[in-house]
Amino acid sequence: MDKFSDECGIIAITQRGNKEIVRTAYFGLNGIQHRGQQSAGLAVCNDGNISCYKEMGLITEVFDEKILSLLKGEMCLGHVRYSNIEEDFPVNSQPMVVNYKKGSLAVAFNGALINKEELIDQMLNEGLVFTNDSDCEIIAALIARYDKGDIAEAILKTMNMIKGAYSIGIMTEKAIIGVRDPHGIRPLAIGKIDGGYVFASESCAIDMMDGDLLRDVQPGEILMIEDEKLTSVDTLKNSTRQRAGCIFEYVYFARPDSTIDGLNAYKSREAAGQILAKESPVLADYVIGVPDSGVAAAIGFSMSSGIQFTIGLEKNKYLGRTFIKPSQHERETSVKIKLNPIREVIEGKRIVLVDDSIVRGTTMRKLIETIKNAGAKEIHLRIASPPIYNRCYLGVDTANKNDLIATSGSIESICKFLGVDSLAFITIEGLFASLGGNKSMFCTGCLDGNYPKL
Repeated sequence: MDKFSDECGIIAITQRGNKEIVRTAYFGLNGIQHRGQQSAGLAVCNDGNISCYKEMGLITEVFDEKILSLLKGEMCLGHVRYSNIEEDFPVNSQPMVVNYKKGSLAVAFNGALINKEELIDQMLNEGLVFTNDSDCEIIAALIARYDKGDIAEAILKTMNMIKGAYSIGIMTEKAIIGVRDPHGIRPLAIGKIDGGYVFASESCAIDMMDGDLLRDVQPGEILMIEDEKLTSVDTLKNSTRQRAGCIFEYVYFARPDSTIDGLNAYKSREAAGQILAKESPVLADYVIGVPDSGVAAAIGFSMSSGIQFTIGLEKNKYLGRTFIKPSQHERETSVKIKLNPIREVIEGKRIVLVDDSIVRGTTMRKLIETIKNAGAKEIHLRIASPPIYNRCYLGVDTANKNDLIATSGSIESICKFLGVDSLAFITIEGLFASLGGNKSMFCTGCLDGNYPKL
């Protein structure tokens, strides 16, 4: 469907005595494949030598048994990447490996730098050469420049230079390092595996590697693991920590089995559906969720309303998330083969259709049309996030403001455009309630314009 789309996913592992660690990382990357489907890469460190393989495509397309067998090492850094159509080139794949005076390092990045152009101009004037203009290469170049023998100090100086939302995985010849931006906008967790540690963008990846979640990397924290010793550098120890995690991690981005900053994605979505049912009740025969991310909210809606939840849309499980298609035409074409209504369930029935969010509305309109053609008597659309009024500039690929359906007119006009009998969004107060009520913990800029001050 037409959704916001996150940028990337990161895995970093160290496990003493296991030269086949890349296979563990491979399973971890599969756990966060939903965060990026354009390219995948794995870098390994073997006896101080860093090598990397990356290519365009899904993890299962990029890596086969032959390639995995060639990647030996006790430390590994992995990445899956989402890119918009302008950036969809192999040169932008990650991790990025750089060699410099103090050695070599690999970097994987998730997020966006808002002062990228300023940094590029400054570094070009100083004689640096870039192979691309990616945020990841800028960060790698800055760390290499500042590394005088203390990698943590080099990262701290880099963090003082960059502005934006990010989580970063770094692998040196001796350590793996996890870094999170001062507001914790992009997620990053650390877990324990047998004989080592792992960083991952989502806790579900740690589960898939038979690890145990320890905690989230804190906003503004540099967390380094070297020789099985974990060292934390809190860059905000002398300042006020203003946490502002991306609220859409809970609405849509994260897998339901992931827990981020203490909140489980599935339970928060289920709670949002329950609140939505109370805020916007409707008489209907069935509640149907748009697979996959709308299902939890639909179950919650059913629990609260007493209307039976059922499966009314069959998903083609061999397609990736439709939003991953970079062009709008590809998104609209994909929806035709991704979701198929079950006529025997829908025909003659009043349907509550629940989805997690709606951005442009164009592919939702096509889905509504297919449900109507399957014989639905009424369609009442319920959305488990508030209307989206603003673009995100903090690491989420979004439509232009004028293309956002919420800015196009009244609820009545949007109903007419989509072809539904009624439409309601959860209130922003309801969304906060589904997340425990602490509104100060989240970035809600796309909903109400309240972006964190970077």
